[in-house]
Amino acid sequence: MTDKAISPLRQRMIEDMTIRKFAPKTQHDYLQRVKNFAVYLRRSPDTASAEDVRRYQLHLTASGVGVPTANQTVSTLRFFFKVTLGRADLVERTAFVREPSKLPVVLSPEEVACLLDAVPALKYKAALSVAYGAGLRVSEVVALKVGNIDSKRMIIRVEQGKGREYRYVMLSPHLLELLRAWYKAARPQGWLFPGRDRVRQMTTRQLNRACHAAADMAEIGKPVSMHTLRHSFATHLLEQNIDIRVIQVLLGHAKLDTTALYARVATKAIQQVMSPLDRITLTQAEPPA
Repeated sequence: MTDKAISPLRQRMIEDMTIRKFAPKTQHDYLQRVKNFAVYLRRSPDTASAEDVRRYQLHLTASGVGVPTANQTVSTLRFFFKVTLGRADLVERTAFVREPSKLPVVLSPEEVACLLDAVPALKYKAALSVAYGAGLRVSEVVALKVGNIDSKRMIIRVEQGKGREYRYVMLSPHLLELLRAWYKAARPQGWLFPGRDRVRQMTTRQLNRACHAAADMAEIGKPVSMHTLRHSFATHLLEQNIDIRVIQVLLGHAKLDTTALYARVATKAIQQVMSPLDRITLTQAEPPA
């Protein structure tokens, strides 16, 4: 994908993504995937045929790429063909790969407490507490600004979440106390959790490393990531009998089906359901009137 051959096409695709307000990272990823396709073709991607698209998907499968990567590539090519090239016929040659849904890893409340207690640095303890206490994605935690914390209304304003959507989540008194301790100690300006140079925000990589380190120190025998805290937040709310539609809003999910996944791992809620076998047994045991 040489600059001479592809520059006008690349610029057009950037404009198409800009019109639709794609995030900078999304634009970068889309351009890279189209570049990978061009490298495979060994010519400009706007010359691709239906057979080229079919062979490229076979190439990805043979290369052993994961299902998420394969589907992300399909999404990118569909946008490129349909929007930038106006070639809807090529879109029909692409196919998403179906993968059995996996149950998310969820920590118990006791495990979450052990993990947070194991965090030595106040900044990371506060950041991880936000992830669990408000159910935020790692990208949303590092993007928080001091002004997003509204202690009067006891809410947190999440800006530019997934899909560039805004939403509000609750601010617990305990979390507010922890954030005030962090603010008093560091006096952050702008970003709530600044990086090493204080001008930029903390990176998601830094926070993920802190999460993994805390899980190791707490000796939690499960694979733990930042998203595990978000999964645990949703599951624990469901086990508290919070309406699933409220949880959907707090998580910023566009579809209720995504949130409904947590009903499959909310073990306390499942344990409280009476089996129909027990109901039959109870009925048979009742004395006749």
